Amino acid sequence: MHPRTLLILSGTLVAAIWQLPYGRHILYPFTLLATYAHEMGHGLSALLVGAEFDHLLLHADGSGMAVWHGNPGPAAKALVAAGGLLGPTLAGICILLLSRSPRWARWIMAGLAVLMAASVVLWSRNVFGATFLLASAATLALCARLLHSVAAAFVLHLMAVLLCLSWFTDLDYMFSAYALVNGVRVPSDSAAMAQALWLPYWFWGGAVAVFSLAVVVLGIGWVSRTPRNA
Repeated sequence: MHPRTLLILSGTLVAAIWQLPYGRHILYPFTLLATYAHEMGHGLSALLVGAEFDHLLLHADGSGMAVWHGNPGPAAKALVAAGGLLGPTLAGICILLLSRSPRWARWIMAGLAVLMAASVVLWSRNVFGATFLLASAATLALCARLLHSVAAAFVLHLMAVLLCLSWFTDLDYMFSAYALVNGVRVPSDSAAMAQALWLPYWFWGGAVAVFSLAVVVLGIGWVSRTPRNA
């Protein structure tokens, strides 16, 4: 099946689910998946700038936190903050690019399952987060084992579309000075960027939103134009 067809089907399904009375409840696991990508974005960015990624937390209310330490400098701190905001979008585009050919879909699913299981061992430090990641890893491993290549590619495209679109639901967070993490008020990532650099938090929220939109448009356009044999 052509990547464009998979994208249209997965995007249509996401839009339809969002319109259902309990659509957001149905998409709850994907909300947690987006939070995982967000926190991993922080953690991996911290490692990239030479800091230490201590652990990540995922909470039942859909919030999360990546704990890191180090003093890499203001620009690097801003990069770590931006890494979380861009994490779901970049993860979604990477999944789309890697799954352009359905014949690779099951291998990609298996790789994602290994990544989530490894995250539990290396960084997850709360029961809810570890349980969700292990359940997700087991589900992906089972899908990789049982699904046909085209069906596996459709599931991956569905995940990717949801991750790519998740930043639209976080626009209020991007343009906020504070956020609630497990009921606790903490500075937002946009505010962290403003503290590390200059200009107000809403400027950095807008910059990240524009960049995310550009990445999604370019990534989806590239996937749609590049045919691969099934």
